[in-house]
Amino acid sequence: MLRGEIAAGTPLGRETQSIIAAGGLVPDDLINAALCSRIQQPDCRLGFMLDGYPRTVEQAQYLDQLLSSRSLPAPVVIHLDVPADVLVGRMVSRRQCSKCGRMFNILSQRPKVEGHCDDDGAPLTIRRDDREDVIRERLRTYGEVTRPVLDHYPSDRYFQIAGDRSAPYIFEEITGILESLVPAKARDRVETSLDTAR
Repeated sequence: MLRGEIAAGTPLGRETQSIIAAGGLVPDDLINAALCSRIQQPDCRLGFMLDGYPRTVEQAQYLDQLLSSRSLPAPVVIHLDVPADVLVGRMVSRRQCSKCGRMFNILSQRPKVEGHCDDDGAPLTIRRDDREDVIRERLRTYGEVTRPVLDHYPSDRYFQIAGDRSAPYIFEEITGILESLVPAKARDRVETSLDTAR
């Protein structure tokens, strides 16, 4: 959402860009404003998925109020639980194209030519935030700041999935959860809407 605001050159995007460029953390009020703006778009009319939000209890409370003010249902929370060492291994293995930004992973999504992007042949680099010490610090912060968000949600709207399993397994688990919660009539409306949009 923030990247979209930055790319669009909105006032919110410009403010966000200046904070990021200075190495700061984007405050909740800007993130919440980006969320509010984004979910007003037509493609969110029948529902939407958030990834990495809310990250704080305060953001979760804001989301509750926002959904309630728009007569939308409480969120379904799907927590992909991955052991810390697995996360670190995945992230230190990431590589990014220095030209186009495409991501690779030397464990699971290797480039065709080692060290070079499949799309433009540019060298692959390791992002500064993919160093192990940085990742461990982010995990520590997650434990202190984000993990309490899970306790904010009622158990009948919270689902935990082992995130170190295969992608097909995780997909099936998520699909099963969503299908059990979304009434068949609503699923039909979504599918009809998607077919019409195509």
